[in-house]
Amino acid sequence: MNAARLISLEAMLTAREARVARQEAARARHRLPLISLSLVMPGPVKAGLLPREIMQAALTAVDGHLSRARWPVIERQALWLPTGPEALYAVNAPADALKLALVELEERHTLGRLWDLDVIGAEGQVSRGSLGIAPRPCLICQEPAHACARAKTHGLDQLFAAIQEKVDAYHRRPLVA
Repeated sequence: MNAARLISLEAMLTAREARVARQEAARARHRLPLISLSLVMPGPVKAGLLPREIMQAALTAVDGHLSRARWPVIERQALWLPTGPEALYAVNAPADALKLALVELEERHTLGRLWDLDVIGAEGQVSRGSLGIAPRPCLICQEPAHACARAKTHGLDQLFAAIQEKVDAYHRRPLVA
């Protein structure tokens, strides 16, 4: 990773609160499902050239996928924050169908595992489990990612190596879903 500002846990928690406030405001404005896009970027460095490249690929892939599905994007915000890039979409589409499409995109795209594509519908976040889809696998092993993250099963060096491997694979063959 390139030299960048280290982000504290407090800053990350504040950023999460601000993201939720943006989501609530967008839900009130549009009364439509939202896509909240952030990155899987462990450790204290959240912004820089690598996160920017991963986010730009995510934005391009999501934009293209929504366009091909003919789901109108009513609002799109992309934010390049010190706590990491984020995007928020308000989309005129059924929330469950939107989540299914985004799970497929995460699984098909070379960088998709590095994206966190949440869908927020009228009843709240649409989970993989609510749609009968298995949890996301860890970047390193095939265990559920949340279990490995909670147990801190893998070190930052291993996680960064896995991220870099995905980025290198993308450079060799930029699969656009």
